[in-house]
Amino acid sequence: MDALIARITGSQVAATRPLHGGDLSEVTLVTLADGARLVAKRGPMVDREAVMLGIMGDAGAPVPGVLGVGGNVLLLDYLPETRPTPEGWRALGLGLGTLHGQEARGYGWDDDYAFGPVAIPNGWMEDWAVFWAERQVLPLARALPAPLARRVEVAAGRLPELIPARPRPALLHGDLWTGNVLFGAGSAHLIDPASYHGDPEVDLAMLELFGSPHPAFREVYGRPEGDWATRRAVYQLWPALVHVSLFGAGYHGMLSARLDALGT
Repeated sequence: MDALIARITGSQVAATRPLHGGDLSEVTLVTLADGARLVAKRGPMVDREAVMLGIMGDAGAPVPGVLGVGGNVLLLDYLPETRPTPEGWRALGLGLGTLHGQEARGYGWDDDYAFGPVAIPNGWMEDWAVFWAERQVLPLARALPAPLARRVEVAAGRLPELIPARPRPALLHGDLWTGNVLFGAGSAHLIDPASYHGDPEVDLAMLELFGSPHPAFREVYGRPEGDWATRRAVYQLWPALVHVSLFGAGYHGMLSARLDALGT
């Protein structure tokens, strides 16, 4: 990693310090001999993450700059982090609105992705409800205990009546829980994406998986209309399934709660 950093920056590594990161990657704060700082992320598929960040940045969304990528190491601009403030939540509302303003021809992405052993198929589709069932929900249901798998299959069969077939195919972050928002002084940057094109409400549902965004976010971004509680439960099925796949039966309750909300 040191050689990659020296080649890209022209400076030697002076010090390193671990940063908090996800369960599937190693994140390090690197201080260079010239005093500059950057972030090195080591993990699988960082080359695809670099592409996602580049596309998001080109769309005008606030993301850390990509300095370079080599092997399984991604180098990023270092952005100081603070506790979220109302100003930071407003910045997130603006940034996410900008991201979601970028649209595509349909639903999906040019490459598949993965969270460690959990595959994320992204092949393009024209029907959003079919995409959500066949790409997101059903592949992860197959490893569940039979009674829980059957409940997921019933919910998937009802998707055409629960979510729109052709919502606006927005550019999504794809894994937008609050741990993947880096708040600064009046700013908010999007990190650790799993991007594809789909219903922008997917990102909104993910933001509410472990809590609720500050009201300042809604003041800027806006609020979902209609039966949001049902659509939120539909869109939270996937992260619940991911958690079960990665971390086991301790997350069966999270999944069951979403299925209860859908009456299945």
